[in-house]
Amino acid sequence: MRIEIWSDIACPWCFIGKRRFETALDGFAHKDDVEVEWRSYQLDPSLPDHYAGTETEYLSQAKGMPADQVRQMFDHVTQQAAGEGLDYDFDAIVVANSFTAHRFLHLAKTHGVMNQVKEELLSGHFEKGRNIGDVDYLAAVAQTVGIDDDETRRVLSSDEYTAEVKADIAEAQALGATGVPFFVINRKYGISGAQSPEVFAQALETAWDESQNLTVLAGAGSGADDATSDKGDDETFRDGAVCGPEGCD
Repeated sequence: MRIEIWSDIACPWCFIGKRRFETALDGFAHKDDVEVEWRSYQLDPSLPDHYAGTETEYLSQAKGMPADQVRQMFDHVTQQAAGEGLDYDFDAIVVANSFTAHRFLHLAKTHGVMNQVKEELLSGHFEKGRNIGDVDYLAAVAQTVGIDDDETRRVLSSDEYTAEVKADIAEAQALGATGVPFFVINRKYGISGAQSPEVFAQALETAWDESQNLTVLAGAGSGADDATSDKGDDETFRDGAVCGPEGCD
């Protein structure tokens, strides 16, 4: 079973959603048969590489909200994060464009360590006050997961993986995502937002059960009623010759 998760490193609900999804996945009986793939998304592509103000100032200006209202929102999100074992510090957040970090995540994917890097970047941004737009920080993260420092700096000084990040964003929009986190299971079920572990668990069970049941579109097999015998020659699906335990038609 394949699960794709679109998220932005600068999205507080994405880290909370990651934890809640992981809680559900840990309790899923078939978790070893689940492939999780992180996909890129940007909430604010227009954000400069480095914003001089605080997170409160940025959101107040970007959303046209009073600073007090922004801080109340931060308090609520911080409480929700704490419930998942996360220690958010909005006062320490370094506001930066996340595009370079998303390119770095695609580099990490080629090394098979995308999930580890995703975790570190989210924690660095929301819990540790690290600058996700700083190449030195990204290179330091790379070294902790075994990616060569020179390779990281070479990639991030170029435009490598730019097309991949943009393709992820375009695909999310094509799928109807209007925000993140956005979870897609087997390209059939979409889950928007940092839902509860119970919601994720139910979605996993539903998708798994469905994936184990085959819908036969044509031909019930030898000895079955001919469901298409009265249909015209222009029907797309018709019974065909088959081989079974008793021999072949």
